[in-house]
Amino acid sequence: MNPYQGQAASISAEERERLILEHMPQVRLIARRVHDRLPETVSLEDLVSTGVVGLISAIDRYDPVHGVKLKTYAEYKIRGAILDSLRGLDWAPRQQRHRSKLIEGAISRLEQILHRSPGEEEIAQELGIPLSEYYDWLTEIRGLNLGSLESHPADEDGRELLRFVADSEEEWPSNLLERSELRRILAQAIARMPAIERTVLGLYFQEELTLREIASMVNLHESRVSQLKTQAIARLRSFLQKKWPMGRGAAV
Repeated sequence: MNPYQGQAASISAEERERLILEHMPQVRLIARRVHDRLPETVSLEDLVSTGVVGLISAIDRYDPVHGVKLKTYAEYKIRGAILDSLRGLDWAPRQQRHRSKLIEGAISRLEQILHRSPGEEEIAQELGIPLSEYYDWLTEIRGLNLGSLESHPADEDGRELLRFVADSEEEWPSNLLERSELRRILAQAIARMPAIERTVLGLYFQEELTLREIASMVNLHESRVSQLKTQAIARLRSFLQKKWPMGRGAAV
């Protein structure tokens, strides 16, 4: 039996409508944050519409007896619905996926040679392209991380892997050891990054600021902040491929 059915049945139509309207700003916020990582051809309103479906599902299934706030539960359902809809679309050209792999491979090779995190110019040189073209690649592949590093395959609701670093929710005992090890590896990878990339990741994933807000804080153009975030995630993916076997969590 569905553990949420009793709660769903007890909600009146008026209360259900009130909760939907109350949490609509949350839907738009999550949809906008996901949209920031995608090509402009993806419609923001389509993401919002899909997020509303996830919100309604959360409201209908929510039961406070489990000790989880509705806002927290709704976030997982909203984000999960949006990511699931994107995974069903072939919106990323094969060339973008190929370039993403090339960048990760270049970073991995340079780290083995240099024994440190390589700079942008070094990565571009390893790829055999001008720095300006490398920046273009970072802009093109910014949405590819959605279905790879940022979601945990064991979590059907698409919870972000990076958020485990600052996860404040109650942890299940069966996951404590794995989460602790993953945090250690992620912290190690982040510590190797250039300071500006660490700052961007922290403001984006922990402080939950938008790219525009981060750009204002670090005095850079929003497109440059987007490139730095994409590059930082590529570094994390490269590091996790070596340190975190695929069977234990991160999809690569």
